[in-house]
Amino acid sequence: EAQLVESGGGSVQAGGSLRLSCVASGFRFEDFAIAWFRQAPGKGREAVSSISSVGGSTFYANSVKGRFTISRDNAKRTVYLQMNSLKPEDTAVYYCAATSWGRPSRPEEHKYWGQGTQVTVSS
Repeated sequence: EAQLVESGGGSVQAGGSLRLSCVASGFRFEDFAIAWFRQAPGKGREAVSSISSVGGSTFYANSVKGRFTISRDNAKRTVYLQMNSLKPEDTAVYYCAATSWGRPSRPEEHKYWGQGTQVTVSS
């Protein structure tokens, strides 16, 4: 059974940092691009960042460019999202998702999803 498990969320003050992890199991991890999406209360799911299957290509939403960094370790079947200079508007549930063919910004084109991890940034 394919599974993605996120961890690393929490509560921080504005300007702080968090590192999210997404551990995969049950599918050929090295064949899938992995993306991070987030959803704030009352809002739609927003693409934050993604990384290609071998890590050579990355995508960042304009709102996080220069502050967030995505990376992956295929040997550990893990994708990381390093989040620096966090802002209150980054508060959301963060999900990782996997796709073997879809576009980074399209949640409907991702096959596997994690359960999400809450990130709360206070001012």
